[in-house]
Amino acid sequence: MKIKSKLPNVGTTIFTVMSALSQEYNAINLSQGFPNYPSSKKLNNLVTKAMNNGYNQYASMAGNIELRLAIAHKYELLYQSTYHPEREITVTAGATQAIYTIISAFIRPNDEVLIFKPAYDCYQPAIEINGGKTIPIQLSAPNYKVNWSEVALKLSAKTKMIIINTPHNPSGTTWSKDDMLQLQKCTEGTDIMVLSDEVYEHIVFDEAQHYSVCLFQDLKQRSFITASFGKTFHTTGWKIGYCCAPDHLMSEFRKVHQFNVFSVHHPAQKGIADYMQEAETFLGLPAFFQRKRDLFLNLISESRFKCKPSQGTYFQILEYSDITDENDVDFAKRLTKTFKIASIPLSVFNENNRDDKVLRFCFAKTDDTLVKAAEILCKI
Repeated sequence: MKIKSKLPNVGTTIFTVMSALSQEYNAINLSQGFPNYPSSKKLNNLVTKAMNNGYNQYASMAGNIELRLAIAHKYELLYQSTYHPEREITVTAGATQAIYTIISAFIRPNDEVLIFKPAYDCYQPAIEINGGKTIPIQLSAPNYKVNWSEVALKLSAKTKMIIINTPHNPSGTTWSKDDMLQLQKCTEGTDIMVLSDEVYEHIVFDEAQHYSVCLFQDLKQRSFITASFGKTFHTTGWKIGYCCAPDHLMSEFRKVHQFNVFSVHHPAQKGIADYMQEAETFLGLPAFFQRKRDLFLNLISESRFKCKPSQGTYFQILEYSDITDENDVDFAKRLTKTFKIASIPLSVFNENNRDDKVLRFCFAKTDDTLVKAAEILCKI
């Protein structure tokens, strides 16, 4: 049977490729972004309790109301920003489903969507499968700062959406208040929407502030925020996330969501809602991950890799031009096969696979894993 692919240029993701190589060669896996330490016993017990107490049937299409109330309270606490739990918050099957559903709900054929590269690899396929056109803006290593003059030039009457991601995967950089004000200025008086991927909002370092779009009133009125409990609570396999948006946007999102997923794992929603009653469950994350970042950087300080400390996320990028002229994909594969350490090459997220000789390493690992990984990196 002949078929015509809707995504003819899409293959297996680099995450799958590198994790498979890591398994094949028994390498330390610092490639894919998931912890190798256990999630909270308290959280696990709360989910088990929810199962035993009967939370085993469909949740509300928008999500368990106790969880939506907990999310609303978090935004009041952290950002003094109000989202109505009934109308403006929806629980999703991870942030990726939220992103896909947002794009599906609003992007029509020939609509243009601006994305900043290197970009997480789910954005562009979701745009293209809905007939939209990706307008890339390439950020430059090592600072990955946005050139707002270039953004202004790329905007057009066809621009429907701008996708932002802060803290930024894969670079580990964060947007400043000025970046947000520039974004607000660019979109003011237009019908351009903003999709703000904020899955690492709780993982920022050196006492920095996370600048959410909800802190800027004009941006908030045109924006979706997507977030991930997998990233926040070390439970990536649960695939529980959520999105927030003003009522006039969320009502359109839910039209698609109800036929896409309808609802997600109910006992996990109830357990997370109960777990979030203690704010320290998310307020303590910056210190938790900064200790790991600092440990990793200290351990590799004598290596030949060059780096700027990650500002956010649980990723550290390392530049290797003093070591080899190999392209980053080949070098990442050689590190996995020969040195038994897996990473992610950044070129796969760049426009035209631009190669800046940079690899991404995940430090959401046990201290013992980081020590062993650093020993290898210092020998390269």
